[in-house]
Amino acid sequence: QVQLGESGGGLAQAGGSLRLSCAASGRTASVYAMGWFRQAPGKEREFVTAIEWYSGSTYYADSVKGRFTISRDNAKNTMYLQMDSLNPEDTAVYYCAAATRPMVVYTMSREGWYDTWGQGTQVTVSS
Repeated sequence: QVQLGESGGGLAQAGGSLRLSCAASGRTASVYAMGWFRQAPGKEREFVTAIEWYSGSTYYADSVKGRFTISRDNAKNTMYLQMDSLNPEDTAVYYCAAATRPMVVYTMSREGWYDTWGQGTQVTVSS
């Protein structure tokens, strides 16, 4: 089983940056992909970005493309989310997730394909 722990959330001003981290432990060799999802107040959780753990292929929601960058450090079993040009619409609880099943492109954004979730970290962007 894989365990996840996020860190790095906080408060930023519009136009600013934040970096989130997600450390994986346990059976990390079984991870196929990891992703970030977010849930704003009163809204459903939505896909942000994902990365295939071994190939490094990345996938982004249109709303964050060009502003957010996902990366991973396999040696440290850690995934990162660099968020630049933040705007108030990015305010949400951000969750990292891990998938241990092989995935295809259209499943990377589907939260049902992810087995394990972190506890979430709050990101607040002020205008």
